[in-house]
Amino acid sequence: MANEFRPDERNIGTVAMRWHGDSLELLDQRLLPTEEHWITSEGASGVAQCIRDMVVRGAPAIGISAAYGVALAARHAGGGDWKAEIRQAIRELAESRPTAVNLFWALQRMERVFHECHSLDEAVKRLASEAQSIHEEDLEANFAMADHALEFMNPDKPISVLTHCNTGALATGGYGTALGVIRRLHEKKLLRRVYADETRPWLQGSRLTAWELSREGIPVTLNADGAAAAILASGKVKWIVVGADRITANGDVANKIGTYSLAVLARHHKVGFMVVAPSSTVDMSLASGRDIPIEERDGTEVREIRGIPLAPPGVLVFNPVFDVTPASLIDVIVTEKGVIHNPNITGMRALFG
Repeated sequence: MANEFRPDERNIGTVAMRWHGDSLELLDQRLLPTEEHWITSEGASGVAQCIRDMVVRGAPAIGISAAYGVALAARHAGGGDWKAEIRQAIRELAESRPTAVNLFWALQRMERVFHECHSLDEAVKRLASEAQSIHEEDLEANFAMADHALEFMNPDKPISVLTHCNTGALATGGYGTALGVIRRLHEKKLLRRVYADETRPWLQGSRLTAWELSREGIPVTLNADGAAAAILASGKVKWIVVGADRITANGDVANKIGTYSLAVLARHHKVGFMVVAPSSTVDMSLASGRDIPIEERDGTEVREIRGIPLAPPGVLVFNPVFDVTPASLIDVIVTEKGVIHNPNITGMRALFG
């Protein structure tokens, strides 16, 4: 099973999904850290609902889950017009979240395999194999990115870093993107401390990142998002390390809301700003961040937390899930294919064509 894929003995962290061939289990990240509950989906509709409801989140994990959703669509197709059923499943999964390009990358890859299948039996086998390959390749990419990042950082003594949102094993096929770099620093005894933004309004930093790091014994300090400036001003942090949901041809980056302000703060305080994401996050079809569709969610997510009111009922809310950080504020983009220092369209084209 893909969730057991381990190319070596390195700890990949807590898995976000378990593939059973005829079903997909997803760890309900909405309930962490107080409850570890798994939701089982036997079809593409259930997977799409989990993606929409943020049971599973993080661009790579969304893409992997969607790939498994297509495999499930084939597994449980009626056998009549099985091709139409799989096409409908792909459409439904594509509509689940608009910003994370990994979702569409994974679905396009699954669709290419689907079009090569001449029978339902062939589709069942090949689509399941392709979904597992996507999962396994993401994990390998995480390891490669951690290696590239440490080579670029080249710390000669333990450093402290600040991160935003959750980019660990829960957001990927295992290990993590930005949090994978932090794990690798810890493994090499080069990490003094991680400062984790709480990440309003879904609190991925406090509920997920702090949970992942604490259970692995990695030194973490949780801070309110608004405290990041004070931490940077103290001189304690050497790097800000974040993930990405979409990177455009000129090096602009869409990531969890609040990332842009961190980049501005980093530039003012002369702190390095690193984006770590797999190449599946790169969208060379978009010229710049202005072209990225930014998802906005219901204002209830800001007005309350788990049913507890925090604001006047019905007050208008601006609730974008992501913001766009201009390439000019980014020191380095790290992918499994390599590193782009001071990213721009020339550097992006040199690596991604």
